[in-house]
Amino acid sequence: MFAHPTIKNPFRGVLTATLAFLCANLSAHGPATPPAEDEARRIVFPDTAGYQTLVVDLHTHTAFSDGHVWPKIRVGEALRDGLDAMAVTEHLEYQPHRADIPNPDRNRAFEDTVEAAANADLLVIPGSEITRDLPAGHMNAIFINDANKLLNVENPPADPGNVGGYYVAASRWPAQEAVDAANAQGAFVFWNHPFWGRNNIDGIARINDFQKANMRADKVHGIEVVNGQTYSEEAHRIALKYDLTLIGVSDIHELIDWDYNVADGGHRPVTLAFAAERSMEGLKAALFAKRTVIWFRNLLIGRKPEIDALLSASLVVKRATYNANARMITMVLKNHSDAEFELRNTSDYTFTDYADRIRVPAHGEFELRIKAVRAGKPLKLSFAVENALIGPKQTAVVTFATTPAAG
Repeated sequence: MFAHPTIKNPFRGVLTATLAFLCANLSAHGPATPPAEDEARRIVFPDTAGYQTLVVDLHTHTAFSDGHVWPKIRVGEALRDGLDAMAVTEHLEYQPHRADIPNPDRNRAFEDTVEAAANADLLVIPGSEITRDLPAGHMNAIFINDANKLLNVENPPADPGNVGGYYVAASRWPAQEAVDAANAQGAFVFWNHPFWGRNNIDGIARINDFQKANMRADKVHGIEVVNGQTYSEEAHRIALKYDLTLIGVSDIHELIDWDYNVADGGHRPVTLAFAAERSMEGLKAALFAKRTVIWFRNLLIGRKPEIDALLSASLVVKRATYNANARMITMVLKNHSDAEFELRNTSDYTFTDYADRIRVPAHGEFELRIKAVRAGKPLKLSFAVENALIGPKQTAVVTFATTPAAG
């Protein structure tokens, strides 16, 4: 989205950490300084049975369009958050800093980001944001070869400060030609924030003929179901109806720490991509194959196969023992993920210390005592996972099957 014109208050409990981070990255160019390990901040989810889980942010901005930091800062933030990959997606047509950063080569932001990540284990994805009014709206094209070929500006205003005039001139080139140019480069294209209030005053995502035609022609491959602070149930429905990849992004313009209150346990929204290998090719294949889950405010959003695989890897029975004297089982659940799982018992079993709802802490354990179970009898316990969606208003289900050992 276009950056908000007001300056946000930086005093949100993050001033000390932010100043330390900025001091380590004062020089705008060159490699970013690898951050000190901060396991509490890093976004961590386990690999699934068949794939590596890559943590990615596919929509970011810097001073090369309407963001307010240099690419080096974006790389430093990505490293601190434990990202496997980030995409550089500057607006092509909207250049509010044009008077200060002329930016004649739209590949420059990506090149500077690659330079900043030279000493880091971070995949930097080349991309651009095709920026138009409706019906095209905004679309990200990632894995492109040359951003300049997605832009064609005839008779731009002579005054570099005439931002609106430049946007109008750039918008005269049909949006469809930009989408076609991206696809000619083998890009993965997704529809950005279709629920954005500037285009939809009620915040409801609606499909239009332009997007519908490109989805059916396999020229738009994904849709942002989550952008920044917003989850859109309507965008989620569009994704499932048109068989699009589910995408969640930060769309960051300011500092991650400011917008997502990281010091108090917040996190940027990300896409978890399930890839055969940790590489640009592996990530691209995962996105085209729709193997994604969105991580947003302790909520997981994905299709059933990907959610089920992630839950199986994240939540496991550490041990289960039978107490013959009390005729009950003590079960310990282990959580290998950043999610604090909110579980609702859907089986016929009851518990001694809890009703039908329990919470399994992130990267922690939870002990549960289950009543009236016979020795040697297999136990099958099912829960609705209330913070894992496989569709709008549809929660996932996890089942633990075990035969308890004698206590």
